[in-house]
Amino acid sequence: MPHLRTALLMAAVAAAALVPVPAASAAARVPAQCTGTAPIKCHFDVSPGNYDVAVGLGSSSKAASTSMSAEARRQILAPVSTGAGQIVPTTVTVNVRNPEGQPTGQGGTGTAGLDITFGGSAPAISSLTVTAANAPLVAYLAGDSTVCDQPVAPYTGWGQILPASVRGGAVVANYADSGESSGSFLANSALFPRMKPLIKSKDLVFIQFGHNDKQTSATAFRDNLTKLVDGARERGGIPVLVTPPVRRLFNGTKLTSTALHVNGVGVDLPAVIRALGKSANVPVIDLTAKSRTLVESLGPSASQKIYLTQASDGVTDNTHFSTYGATQMSNLVVQSIRELNLSLVSFLR
Repeated sequence: MPHLRTALLMAAVAAAALVPVPAASAAARVPAQCTGTAPIKCHFDVSPGNYDVAVGLGSSSKAASTSMSAEARRQILAPVSTGAGQIVPTTVTVNVRNPEGQPTGQGGTGTAGLDITFGGSAPAISSLTVTAANAPLVAYLAGDSTVCDQPVAPYTGWGQILPASVRGGAVVANYADSGESSGSFLANSALFPRMKPLIKSKDLVFIQFGHNDKQTSATAFRDNLTKLVDGARERGGIPVLVTPPVRRLFNGTKLTSTALHVNGVGVDLPAVIRALGKSANVPVIDLTAKSRTLVESLGPSASQKIYLTQASDGVTDNTHFSTYGATQMSNLVVQSIRELNLSLVSFLR
C-alpha cells in the first residue's frame, strides 16, 4: 500500500505540475510559474522525486541563446543558440531533493519544490511542461565537497556540472556533501541512510571519498567503502568507485604525495580504492590519475584556473574547483563512463 500511495501522490503532483504554454500568444509563452526575462526563473511546487522537463528553447520573433540550470546552481543545459522563429524542443530529467544543494543543508536549504533558471546571453522559451518521470535511470553521487551541489559561488562540484552531459531518461541525484569522509557519509542519516532506500535495480552509484579521510587507516577506509558498495548492491544498484581528484600542491613541476591523497597516516587512498575495485569486481574511475595528468600538464601557474584563486574568486583554495575546473573534472568522469561502457553511456549527450 505505501507504494500505491506514493504512485498516486506522484500522479497528482504530475497533474498539478503540468504547465502547457500555448504558442499562439506571445504574452502566454512564459507560464505563471515563471518570472523575469534575463534570466527567466521558474518555480514548481512539486514533491521530491524525478521530473521530466520539456521545454521549447527559442522565440518566434527573435534570436536567442538559452541555457538551463536547476535547483542549487546545477547545470542542466549548455547555451543553445536559435534564430528568430527557430524553436528547439528539448526534454531533460531533473532530480528534486529537499533540501536542495547539500543534503545536510550546509550553505542554505534552498526552496522546496523545483526551481529552474533559463539564462544565457538572450534567454527565451516558447513552451514548458513539468511531469513526473517514469522510472529513469538514476546516477547517484556519494562524495564530498569536490562533488556536491555547492549552493554558493564560486565553489563548484563536478557533480553539479555532470547533469549537463545527460539526456532525458536518465538523471543525476547528487547526495555528496561538504566535509564528509567515507565513515561520516555512512553514519549521517541525511546521506547514505537516506539515499540507499531510493536506489532501484540497475541504478548507478558513484562513490568518491578520500579528501576528508586524512587520518583514516587503510583497513577502515576499505571497510567503509565496502559497506557503501555492498549497500548499493543490496538494492540492485551498480556501484562505481571513483578515486579523488588531485589537490593543486606542487613540488617543482610534479604534484606532492599529499596532492595525490597519501594521507596523514601514510595510506595511499587511491591505491586502496583501486585494489578494492579489483577484488570486489567494481568499476573504478581513476579520477586521481586523470586529474593528475591534466593538472601537471598545465603546471603550477596555468593549473590555478582549475581551482579557486584570490585574483579571480576572492579566495585561494587548492582543493575546491572553479566552475571551469569542475567542468574539466566532469568531462574526465564522462570520458571514464564511456571508457568503462557504463549504462549511462546511452544517455550521454
